[in-house]
Amino acid sequence: MVDWLSLAVPLAYLGVLIGSLATFSSLYRKRKAQKAASLEAWFPAHLQRDIYFSLMHLDPSSQSEKKTPAVPESVLKASLLRRATEDIRRVMTLRSQKQALSMLLQRGSVGDDLWQRFLRAEKEMEDEVRDVVAEANAYVPGWGQVIFQSANEMLNNDLYRVRVAEHQEKIKEEREWWDKKKSSIQEGFMKELNEEEKEKKEGSTQVPATPAKGGESVPVAVAAASVQGSDDDAVLVEADPSVNSPGSPSGGGKKKKGKGKK
Repeated sequence: MVDWLSLAVPLAYLGVLIGSLATFSSLYRKRKAQKAASLEAWFPAHLQRDIYFSLMHLDPSSQSEKKTPAVPESVLKASLLRRATEDIRRVMTLRSQKQALSMLLQRGSVGDDLWQRFLRAEKEMEDEVRDVVAEANAYVPGWGQVIFQSANEMLNNDLYRVRVAEHQEKIKEEREWWDKKKSSIQEGFMKELNEEEKEKKEGSTQVPATPAKGGESVPVAVAAASVQGSDDDAVLVEADPSVNSPGSPSGGGKKKKGKGKK
């Protein structure tokens, strides 16, 4: 016969060991799930998704009571496109941050909590993309394959508008800077012109010197005064006709007259 008493001890040990492991595993999973739920979300609230769900779940009875028209399908499609645009923006952000975050995690610069937040955000975005594709196919068959292409074009258009607005804001500052620079350049030119005119005036007011005999220079004013003084002391020289006539006894001479009298 089998000695059950000798087998009871190892069986009880195995049962206690398996039970403790199962209890520890369940508690660990619950704590991990609670910790993951308590972690802060990687992205803020998805406003476009909330708006789409609000439009989808409007109560028709409340609309009939308030006599408001039902939400048209075009509005729902536009809201779904906005939702897909925000999804593309978030997916691009996750792709750009994943490599850097993994390198920091390997170096030990960040903790596991941050990595868990990132992984949870990736899983949420995967579910979100599948949900958007399903909603798009529900409106138009095959639209789910091209909805994200249209959303990408809308996103690029929004980015271009933001850049244009930024450049428009900088135009005023650049124009003020250019006006200041132009005024400073004009002031420099005017200053140079004034200096040149001043030099010309100073050069015209200076009295030039006239060369005199013996290499000495005499001012023009002094020369003019000497010319005017010589008019009073002018000496008239006339030829004597008797002297100049042939056969005169003297060899010829000139007769001086005194100062001219008027």
